Amino acid sequence: MSELLDWLISDARAVDIWVKRWFKQKSEEQITAPKLLAAMEYACLNGGKRVRAGLVCASNRMASCYFNKNSESAALAVAAAVELLHSYSLIHDDLPAMDDSDLRRGKKSTHKEFDEAIAILAGDALQTAAFEILTEQNLKLTSSQKVKLVSHLSVAAGVSGMAGGQMLDLEAEAKSFDIECVRNMQLLKTGSLITASVVMGGVVGGADNVMIKALSNYSENLGIAFQIKDDLLDYQGSTSQLGKPVQQDNSRGKASYIEHYGVDGASKKAKEFVEKACDSLQDYEQHAKELYSIAKLIIKRTY
Repeated sequence: MSELLDWLISDARAVDIWVKRWFKQKSEEQITAPKLLAAMEYACLNGGKRVRAGLVCASNRMASCYFNKNSESAALAVAAAVELLHSYSLIHDDLPAMDDSDLRRGKKSTHKEFDEAIAILAGDALQTAAFEILTEQNLKLTSSQKVKLVSHLSVAAGVSGMAGGQMLDLEAEAKSFDIECVRNMQLLKTGSLITASVVMGGVVGGADNVMIKALSNYSENLGIAFQIKDDLLDYQGSTSQLGKPVQQDNSRGKASYIEHYGVDGASKKAKEFVEKACDSLQDYEQHAKELYSIAKLIIKRTY
């Protein structure tokens, strides 16, 4: 955790507390499928860095400096919703039919701790839980804000986002992708949820259209840099560092910036995308320091 920023650690802890409270409330409702709830909780509370949650909170804090100054508690709930949906995507990514990974963050993948059927259901339930949180009556946001949040997250998760990107990723194992196709795949597979996280934080903070556009440009470039760094870590890192198997993408011939530019070239490209991300927020420089710092952290991280 030494690499992480103090504010990001603080946000992660706050989101973990929020998520734990949510699961406790669900358990007290005496639902008829406690094993499913246990699998959902296992997948969510397994030591993630909560980068996407941090992006929600950081962009909200930036927006709140100009617009809605009383949105911190709502941003925390939205950050938790994003993390639940992200956890769903990781459960499904790890399944044998997808990336076939037995480890996630140094622990057994959900389908290994439980079984494949329960893991699939846990992922399904986490995805819908995210939208349940965004539409809760006690979430102190306007109906218009809630509709925007649901729209951004649903697009990020669907055929125009993560699911579509994952499909392209599978196709890339069987055919050659040029660099533009790789970029589009990464914008969908990884970038879409990162973009949603940043923009949703802005929505909660009452950002106007000009700021939302700047946040979108920032996050699209950040998402590509994030995925390039993930590919570099998979290529260069170790299982003990990353808490999951390494060199799987390379062995399966998955399309990446490394394939086109090599390790040094891909590292350079990641830095270029981070610079573009930060340039997008130059009009808000005074209040964008957290978003700048997380962008730089993205390419320095070692796990």
